[in-house]
Amino acid sequence: MKRIIALAALLLAALAPVGRSEPQELAARLEDKQVVITVANQLFTCYKFADDQKYPYFYPVNGPLTSDSVTTETSEPYPHHHSLFFGCDRVNGGNYWQEANARGQILSQGPRIIRDSGQRIMFTDRCLWKQPDKDPIIEDRRWIAVAAPSQTLRVIDFRITLNPLVDVEILKTNHSLFSARMVSELSVASGGTLINAEGLTGEKGTFGAASAWADYSGTRDGKTEGLAIFQDPRNRWFPSKWFTRDYGFLSPTPMYWLEGDKLNLSTGEALTLSYRVIVHAGNHEQADIPALWTEYAKWVEEMSQRMRSRQGGPTQ
Repeated sequence: MKRIIALAALLLAALAPVGRSEPQELAARLEDKQVVITVANQLFTCYKFADDQKYPYFYPVNGPLTSDSVTTETSEPYPHHHSLFFGCDRVNGGNYWQEANARGQILSQGPRIIRDSGQRIMFTDRCLWKQPDKDPIIEDRRWIAVAAPSQTLRVIDFRITLNPLVDVEILKTNHSLFSARMVSELSVASGGTLINAEGLTGEKGTFGAASAWADYSGTRDGKTEGLAIFQDPRNRWFPSKWFTRDYGFLSPTPMYWLEGDKLNLSTGEALTLSYRVIVHAGNHEQADIPALWTEYAKWVEEMSQRMRSRQGGPTQ
């Protein structure tokens, strides 16, 4: 527990220098099986973790201009995509991605809010991957920090460590890891823009392409908003290839391109992955996503140096 709190403190300290003016005040509270997060007294997002869900997820994820969600909680096609989430199919024969809880759930053991107000908030969660009436196969620990460095930007930092409780085998799957499902109005199919760090666009350009980040933006009711996902440069497989769809899906995942078509993790062989989500006004150019990526990469390096200094040696 002391190590978790120490890591939380480091993440909070490191989140501060997101270089924008007019940082907004945030607040977080537990309410009805969700962590409710507000920015300037307006709802930004909720981290939902009810026991009947497939997995915990964020919804809504409200844009800074419209105060409407840029993600969808469920929508055709593939209504099992829930907004902003982490899951995986084909794990020891179970399914921790699609509906039918009997095939597997990621069950929150109850989030713990570390900092509930100020210019950044943070909470942690511990989750168990299990099928009903069976022992869990994975325990995950996740750390989530949120900030609003300006009136037009929202930042979610998501870090997760998967700890196998048994030997785990994940077979090749496109249904895997950290993902976002945009509302249809912002999708490429509706005239929106999907672009990666190399300037490749749409599903045709970004699918299967390795890239540090990807951004989805579009216009509805005359207002343009979007969402970008950054991969942590320390992540295994960085920069991972992306699974993308013009109907509004994006996920940096190596699981569809695994060497040997599978990943084996031995009991106790932890896997840590981190991501930054940017919710922004305007398109990727107006939000200056490339500059925000540079800031993030610098933030990661500074945090790594702090961790090494505290621990007295190299660390992920």
